[in-house]
Amino acid sequence: MSSNETIIKFDDKRNIVIPGDEKQTIAFCVDHFIKIANEAIKDHGFFTVALSGGSTPKAIFNKLSEKENTQKIDFSKVLLFWSDERSVASDDSESNYKMAMDAGFKSLSIPEDHIFPMDGTGDLDFNAKAYEALIESAIPSKKFDLVMLGMGDDGHTASLFPDTKALQVKNRLVVANEVPQKSTSRLTLTFDCINQAKHIVIYLIGKNKADKIKQVLTSPEKLNEFPIQGVGKKDNKALFILDKDAALKLNL
Repeated sequence: MSSNETIIKFDDKRNIVIPGDEKQTIAFCVDHFIKIANEAIKDHGFFTVALSGGSTPKAIFNKLSEKENTQKIDFSKVLLFWSDERSVASDDSESNYKMAMDAGFKSLSIPEDHIFPMDGTGDLDFNAKAYEALIESAIPSKKFDLVMLGMGDDGHTASLFPDTKALQVKNRLVVANEVPQKSTSRLTLTFDCINQAKHIVIYLIGKNKADKIKQVLTSPEKLNEFPIQGVGKKDNKALFILDKDAALKLNL
């Protein structure tokens, strides 16, 4: 890493890296993804990742599928999961699954039986339990190699929204979460599932994120107000990857 890509030990459960501007940060995110994938494949023969929705992950997926990067990972050994899903069909424009596939993953040599979308239609409680069983079957350790996350303007991450029941769930990997402020329910990984991943990464780009980032990183923990504060543990830190604009208010 160059000097502007140094990992900063922010607190006892979070590290930060600021690679540069938006373009430099996306490039760093892609290289970081490739590094984690190859380490996992070398260690245990496959790479499990829970993908996120959002504009920054979409930019990462686009770049991963560019010709210069497609040869850097053995995509036949990649297993794709999702960190959350809206209550829509898989071909709906709002689907996180559809976004990731359209952004590049469908062009890669990932076997169809290595792609595990969440089912956002029908009985979401049933679907959550089924997805949890799927994770346990495909990943006996229940630990993803990488969980990719973003942060909404309200401080939510995955579909763990402020003042929702899923924030308090223990001993589950996946739940259906009613989100009154969105007048809907969504499927989401739980904090327990996220926080046992080998790598937990939050991707944040843009000046519009700066005030909220300062708020969630420097204020006392208020999980019901800022769910993203529940990501990361003392023995398993989360990595926040920020571009210069997103980090403007942190005085690092």
